[in-house]
Amino acid sequence: MMICGIAYFSDKTVRYEVKKMRNAEIRRKTKETEISVELSLDEAYAEIDTGIGFFDHMLTAMAVHGGFGLRVKAKGDLHVDCHHTVEDTGIVIGKALERALGDKSGIARFGSFYVPMDEALGFCSLDISGRPFLVFDAVFPEQSIGGYDTCMTEEFMRALAFNSGITLHLRALYGKNSHHITEALYKALGHSLKQAVRPLENGGVLSTKGVL
Repeated sequence: MMICGIAYFSDKTVRYEVKKMRNAEIRRKTKETEISVELSLDEAYAEIDTGIGFFDHMLTAMAVHGGFGLRVKAKGDLHVDCHHTVEDTGIVIGKALERALGDKSGIARFGSFYVPMDEALGFCSLDISGRPFLVFDAVFPEQSIGGYDTCMTEEFMRALAFNSGITLHLRALYGKNSHHITEALYKALGHSLKQAVRPLENGGVLSTKGVL
């Protein structure tokens, strides 16, 4: 998170405001993956390239419905399978989100949202609490969608939650098509994050403890 100062001049009065720039850049390289992420909570764009078409589609949907900016460039050992690329991307996005939020002051903190996707209905509820946890309840009729293994949805969400410090609950209430079920969950996550990172007027920390 960056701090930007803005000076206003009117006659002999000078007013100085501090504006929080809620963004972050994270790069991570291992023997299995090389991933870079740029995240902005106050801009809207999506440029995703992971080498997994359906995963690109899901991350784009998450960013668009979340109203935030996300650039992801990932290279992974896709000759093995998609596991390392998807999970490690979740790790890096989670770390970027944690950094962009700083001390987590001045945000609504909680978010919940239902998304219907044709016959499927997905739900997400989250708390930017500093206490990472994942509850994931979804059944996928198909094992894969393109080059994306449906079991990796849970792995991505776990990596995101534990590296961003979010308590995250996701549930597919029903659905018959794995594409629809997965997309409903990613979109519900985006909308829930949009609610949770919304700035509050008082600028304080929404906690009886005074810190998160």
